[in-house]
Amino acid sequence: MAEAQNIPVGSTTAGSIAVAAESTVATRMSAPPSYDVADFPVPHGREEEWRFTPLERLRGLQDGTAVADGRIRTEVSAPAGVVQETVGRDDPRVGRAGTPVDRVAAQAFTSFEKASVVSVPKEAVLTEPIRITVHGQGGTAFVHQVIELGAFAEAVVVIDHTGDAVVASNVDFLVGDGAKLTVVSVQDWDDEAVHVSQHNALVGRDASFKSIVVTFGGDVVRLHPRVRYAGPGGEAELFGLYFTDKGQHQEHRLLVDHNAPHCKSNAVYKGALQGDDAHAVWIGDVIIRAVAEGTDTYEMNRNLVLTDGARVDSVPNLEIETGEIAGAGHASATGRFDDEQLFYLMSRGIPQVEARRLVIRGFFAELVQQIGLPDVEERLIAKIEAELEASV
Repeated sequence: MAEAQNIPVGSTTAGSIAVAAESTVATRMSAPPSYDVADFPVPHGREEEWRFTPLERLRGLQDGTAVADGRIRTEVSAPAGVVQETVGRDDPRVGRAGTPVDRVAAQAFTSFEKASVVSVPKEAVLTEPIRITVHGQGGTAFVHQVIELGAFAEAVVVIDHTGDAVVASNVDFLVGDGAKLTVVSVQDWDDEAVHVSQHNALVGRDASFKSIVVTFGGDVVRLHPRVRYAGPGGEAELFGLYFTDKGQHQEHRLLVDHNAPHCKSNAVYKGALQGDDAHAVWIGDVIIRAVAEGTDTYEMNRNLVLTDGARVDSVPNLEIETGEIAGAGHASATGRFDDEQLFYLMSRGIPQVEARRLVIRGFFAELVQQIGLPDVEERLIAKIEAELEASV
């Protein structure tokens, strides 16, 4: 029923499966959420959810000493019919998709001034993507973004993060019944930026949610995508691509909460690392609750270590509370660059630098193709190649 493959190379990798007939208490993978910062103690790095994170590099986001003195410029480009609003914390859509599950997310929720809401009317099928650019202009900022799709609507949203800032944010995705939402979130920050964000998706009955997270820039990036279901028949696909360079810390902590019957989820994250102290963390948690009969879920993480001095921590987990499921499994593997592939290409006259580029392209190809927007795909391929050129 479940698969776990662990090949540690400059990494630590672990996986677990827990099965219970019935559970009425909060699980290890679902800490009690709260909007109140005081409900979360200041982390010290020994906690399970913080043990991989370099707390000293979060610039005060973790202990409340960070002051909102920065500026974030947000621009939205959307097709006709899409509604853009700026609302207060009392708007019923704000926080509906999910409640903060750690201190930084709670701090972000209590500290933002106005939330940005982008709504797609029911049954609207957009032929052009909604593009949201988030550009940091220094200092510390707290942000809240809501993307809402009405019933049977279809849309693609690209959220592009650039510039320099210390940012804590919550992003809510409300996917109506029968709707289809694809989100591409690109982290292309400057070298000194810090970005900590909780992504909350609430997937309606028979709705479809696809998330593609791409992480390149920043000093520390810690993203927490979470999915739960508002009714049966929902589907969620979580894809991720990251390239971790010298000194960078990139952490992706997924949680899919199967809290409704006959829902599906699939998570595939791939990363490449190069340079001293490059550190990538992937945590993949899936909960199948007692009511979630007929669940079909799978999660996979693959990491390619290109140089010595890089480290990966990859931890897939499954927690199952019912035996009536269609399928559940996970896999994780970390390995070095395949010299045999490189030799094969070079033996056919391809120069070493170009052969190396082709191998990396092939590693990431299935995830880049999930984006479906040629301009974004070309930009990401160019970014990957620029990273490789820097290491030659």
